[in-house]
Amino acid sequence: MLLLALFYSLLVWPAAVLAGFGWSDDGANYVVDSGAGLVIKVSKCCGDIVSMQFKGVEYQGYGGRNTQVESGLGQSTVTIEQMNPCIKVSVTHGTLKHYLVFRYKNNNVYIFTNKKDASVTVSRYIVRFPFNIFPHSPDDADYYDDKSQWIEATDVMKDPRGFTESKHYAGNTYGRTIDYDYVGKSNGNAGMWIVRSNHEKASGGPFFRSLVRRGSFTGEDLYEIYHYNMGHTDPERFGLQGPTVLAFTNGEPPSHNLFASRADWGWFDNMGIEGWVPQSGRGRVSGIGLANMKAGYAYVVGLSNANAQYWATAGANGAWTINGVLPGTYTLTVYKSELEVHTSSVTVEAGRGAAVHTITCADPADVAALWRIGEWDGTPKGFLNFADTPMKPTYMHPSDSRLAPWDASNYIVGTSTASIFPGYMWVDVNNDHIVYFRLSAEQLASGHRLRIGLTEAYIGGRPRVSVNGWTSPIPPATHQGGTRSLTVGTYRGNNAVLTYDVPASAWKPSASEWQVLTISIVSGSRGSGFLSAGVSFDCLDLV
Repeated sequence: MLLLALFYSLLVWPAAVLAGFGWSDDGANYVVDSGAGLVIKVSKCCGDIVSMQFKGVEYQGYGGRNTQVESGLGQSTVTIEQMNPCIKVSVTHGTLKHYLVFRYKNNNVYIFTNKKDASVTVSRYIVRFPFNIFPHSPDDADYYDDKSQWIEATDVMKDPRGFTESKHYAGNTYGRTIDYDYVGKSNGNAGMWIVRSNHEKASGGPFFRSLVRRGSFTGEDLYEIYHYNMGHTDPERFGLQGPTVLAFTNGEPPSHNLFASRADWGWFDNMGIEGWVPQSGRGRVSGIGLANMKAGYAYVVGLSNANAQYWATAGANGAWTINGVLPGTYTLTVYKSELEVHTSSVTVEAGRGAAVHTITCADPADVAALWRIGEWDGTPKGFLNFADTPMKPTYMHPSDSRLAPWDASNYIVGTSTASIFPGYMWVDVNNDHIVYFRLSAEQLASGHRLRIGLTEAYIGGRPRVSVNGWTSPIPPATHQGGTRSLTVGTYRGNNAVLTYDVPASAWKPSASEWQVLTISIVSGSRGSGFLSAGVSFDCLDLV
């Protein structure tokens, strides 16, 4: 009798354990109950989430818009399967596969999108929710207030105080991809968060900035963006993105065990997710150390090729490890802050580790300079309007009333500080900036090289310089993205160093005289105001 009772208990164990967890079909939607307070409805026509009820409160949508891949896939094949202790919804739309995975007693939605090619144009997942559920501050840079007016395109506004707002402005909340693990909102009783994926199939690298959150009096959004057109310089990658996690909490931030850098996703290995590669199919790269590191800077090691991207921050001794790397040959780049100081290649094999010997960083700051404005770090940090942390132009339009006028006073070497030199320069706003400097008699005897580092250039802008009566040739345009950048919260383009060899004949002959350097932005393309040709500076020096 005891054995029979034990046998019966084993038969009913799954049903008892999974009580409350399951799915049903209401005709138009698959209804998934987490068994812990979250009930999700997924449209059977297109895979949209059309309802998100957490503890009885509806969190989904506004204005007839759903939580979905981009603006919605449209007619698709949608199926559901219970794989205890999980439920998987599969969506097929052309060559694209999309999955929503639910787990017993778990108030998370695990989101995957496998975009195989460009035949389907979507490149983001958007969570949409009503505007009146979570609080916001009038100073939120990514929230459009109803008293604001459009000042650029239909995505940048200014309020009566002169404060600017845009869905692009995340510099004071989330910053670069490497800086955040999740985005979202909380009202104390409930929190709704997107925990970003590892972005291995995304674009832009560790320092990329893109919109992650948007709000207005009509509704709010959270974004997971895999390929962002605005200011991008990296090609789109195809393949499986995810998991991105939509997490509901009782108001607290999401569990750190969901973060891409810490999560154990082994339980997805047998879920039948197309494109999923288990840890056994991946490799590891480790570096012994970095030589020539400078105090006060973070050093990041990145791997990238056409198929994937990864990164890790080096320790104080320069050691670093990147786990979970798809097999292939990668470009290995070491960054001092955001400036490339080493590039090589490394090959990764499945199930194996690759060791990289100590790398010596080639730092342009090591070159002795007669004078230098700023620091070689791949950012405009420290320049005019970039002295604060976080840097204001990463969450403000350049016209924001909280910023100092960009047409700053002339720079005098030996007297001025970098904080009065403009971090951005445009043809129409603050062109023809002047730098005064003196040279010793010995220095006057020869020509010198002027180096100007750029982090970004808009519509072909680049500096042409003149020294006293000598004028440089116009340098070629640097390779950058083809969309707005400086006005949408990012200075992050392709770093470039332009060099100008100034002959000795250009100098005024006396050591007591001021040499006059004029920096002028030129371009073959026309814009106006803050959308005229412009650049973001990294550093300038004379060597």
